[in-house]
Amino acid sequence: MLLDSISVLNYRNLADVSLSLSGKINCFIGCNGMGKTNLLDAIYYLSFCKSAISAVDSSNIKHDNPFFLIQGNYLSDSGIAAEISCGLKRGDKKQIKKNKKSYDRFSDHIGSIPLVMVSPADNELIAGGSDGRRRFMDVVISQYNREYLSALIRYNRALQQRNAMLRSEVMPDSEMLSLIEDMMVAEAQRLFEGRKSFVEELIPIFEEFHSYITGGEEKVSLCYRSDVADKDLSQLLYNSRLDDRRLGHTTKGAHRDELIMQLDGYPIKKEGSQGQNKSYLVSLKLAQFDFLRRKGGETPLLLLDDIFDKLDSSRVEKIISLVAGDRFGQIFITDVNREHIDGILECLEGEYKLFGVTKGDITLIKER
Repeated sequence: MLLDSISVLNYRNLADVSLSLSGKINCFIGCNGMGKTNLLDAIYYLSFCKSAISAVDSSNIKHDNPFFLIQGNYLSDSGIAAEISCGLKRGDKKQIKKNKKSYDRFSDHIGSIPLVMVSPADNELIAGGSDGRRRFMDVVISQYNREYLSALIRYNRALQQRNAMLRSEVMPDSEMLSLIEDMMVAEAQRLFEGRKSFVEELIPIFEEFHSYITGGEEKVSLCYRSDVADKDLSQLLYNSRLDDRRLGHTTKGAHRDELIMQLDGYPIKKEGSQGQNKSYLVSLKLAQFDFLRRKGGETPLLLLDDIFDKLDSSRVEKIISLVAGDRFGQIFITDVNREHIDGILECLEGEYKLFGVTKGDITLIKER
């Protein structure tokens, strides 16, 4: 998949940007706060119908403007062109269109423009709660498995219904609660099977990338843990009703699954340095990319937002040599250091474009 060109109006601090892009490497240089990450976020929006930065769509509209509009022209690996547009007016519902035709459901678009983004926010995968690690699994699997995405939507809907009943002032109807729990159990099994298969396939790819980037100096591992693995979820839900009602939420189920991340046999959350954490996360995201490429049939876009910070020169060189190879496709890189990027580009073969970003304005500086 290639993003041939993009136009952005009033998205965050990007007032009016139109770019023709390189099919291989696109670098964006500028000081912090100039709009580099906002451009990558606009590209992310075209794939996922939402921002990676803000969960509130209206907050992505540039100050004092009535709307934002993002439009991208894509070319699939087989040469099929498509125009994707995302727009939002204040007070209205957002619209996502493919070739001028609106989607009935945003979920129908997920997976059609596969994308992997590596950013400083990924540190929450290590430092944050389990919800971020579940979201990581869900985002990857949903891009190639529509049945999984449908199961996830149904499970979350049933979970919300059960939580609402638990918080009700009156005692929940036992039969209705059982019906909702049966729905949760059925969908949780589908989620478990999808997540288990994904993690099992991801592990060897992840370990391969990490070993290359670090020179094999560190041993990493991933482990998926779920209530569904070796327990009767139906019985767990039934037994926890009184405690869940007291707490006001459901304490058992697929929404409590965990992805355990370890470094040299210990939780990386406690043991990893900043550089080790960064190497772990970059390896994980590159494995995600490789997994999606093989599963989905389309080469994902790869967005690398300020990933070189906290990494030594050896690891940076290895990451660049990886992503510049035939295994990867179109790449978008942001950095604050022009000399840093120039040094990287000089070592690479093939085409690239280098853009400067200043207060929301983006201009082409150099290309090959």
